[in-house]
Amino acid sequence: MNVILIVIDSLRADHVGCYGNTWIQTPAFDALAAESLRFSRAYPEALPTIPARRAIHTGQRTFPFDNWVPEKGASAHRYGWQRIPEDQVTLAEILSHAGYHTAFITDCYHYFKPTMNFHRGFTQWEWIRGQERDPYRSICRTDRARIQAVAPVPEAAGPQSMLAQYLANAAHRQVEEDWQAPQVFQAAMRWIVENQGLSPFFLLIDSFDPHEPWDPPQPYVDLYDPGYQGRTVITPRYGPSDYLSAAELRHMRALYAAEVTLVDHWLGRFLHWARVYGMLDDTLVIVISDHGHQLGEHGLTGKVASGLYAELTDVPLLLRHPRGERAGEVCTAFAQNHDLAPTILGMLGIEPPLALEGRDLWQIANGATSARDYVTAGMDDYVWCRNDGYVYMARNDGSEARLFDVQEDPSQQRDIAALHPEIAERMYACVLADAGGMLPDYRALRERTALAWWELYRFR
Repeated sequence: MNVILIVIDSLRADHVGCYGNTWIQTPAFDALAAESLRFSRAYPEALPTIPARRAIHTGQRTFPFDNWVPEKGASAHRYGWQRIPEDQVTLAEILSHAGYHTAFITDCYHYFKPTMNFHRGFTQWEWIRGQERDPYRSICRTDRARIQAVAPVPEAAGPQSMLAQYLANAAHRQVEEDWQAPQVFQAAMRWIVENQGLSPFFLLIDSFDPHEPWDPPQPYVDLYDPGYQGRTVITPRYGPSDYLSAAELRHMRALYAAEVTLVDHWLGRFLHWARVYGMLDDTLVIVISDHGHQLGEHGLTGKVASGLYAELTDVPLLLRHPRGERAGEVCTAFAQNHDLAPTILGMLGIEPPLALEGRDLWQIANGATSARDYVTAGMDDYVWCRNDGYVYMARNDGSEARLFDVQEDPSQQRDIAALHPEIAERMYACVLADAGGMLPDYRALRERTALAWWELYRFR
């Protein structure tokens, strides 16, 4: 059996049709869901970008950021945003050792920063340049007035720096095929043509879109907010959403929706291409996102660690078996991104050389292995826990706790932590158990190094 694993950055589950969305066009995702086992409760175990991907590549937990070693002088910008440790084996390395041809196609530039080494184990890899802060082209080509026109606020130095680089990178675009997501899936389509008949293979496709900046071709924007004449903000400020008017926030949501549809369109073209060339006949296909994105819900935009609500934590996860097993069904068991490696290896009948912390979701879905009672995750100085009844979030030390009854309050609007402190304490105990009894103080690290959030991300 071959494997195609597709990672789509910042894709919210509730913005996909098969997860209940009624206003965003995602026909390719929905068609794939009809052929797949859909997981309705999938979450990251750590976020954002690199922590989530470390878990995907290794089957090991990143939370609580096992490379946080203060006695060795760790600084804030190193917290959780690290290369895969040398003592961990990657999925690509295991499959390569088992005789698989392994290939990696992505435009996520974080993978290829110095020393990151995420291409370990891949026979081939292709990095599509130009995404976000990737220093691909000279920013002297970018007009400052244009940067200010799409920045969240004039004083937002961090976002403006990123936008200067992004706009310079994107200056050459002329047709839809020049956008980032189309380039990624076109490269994957070329790989299919060049390698038709190859077996066994493992192909990892990682699209950074619909991560911001949200700058899709205009026809996609017109699907959701045609005729808009106001200020266009293509990347959010990470924090309170009150810097945007109601119309601006609506347009920002339309831009994100347009990016989702753009990615869906090219995902569909790739899957059609792979089907035509017979590359799906004996191929396991898995699609997952690393995390969601806040678009004004709970008064936040961006990826704000203090707001680990459903819009940030709930992600899509589809598993298509080549023989159609469990097609169109829904699995309600808890799933997380570090479960992908053991699931893939289990379905291929390959024993990992080291014990993996993730679980085989196919075995869980078929009742051969018991499901989890709860899941936990972390981002910066905040932790999160979910069980069948409640969602809990707090600072790493347990302060500022919030608790929501997801049966009665699925949108997580009414904090009941003060009414049920015993439940909050039990859920924090679950977080500590998964963290090995100790959590680092990211806030203290950040204060010690005196770095603002955009300076932290500049190093990432």
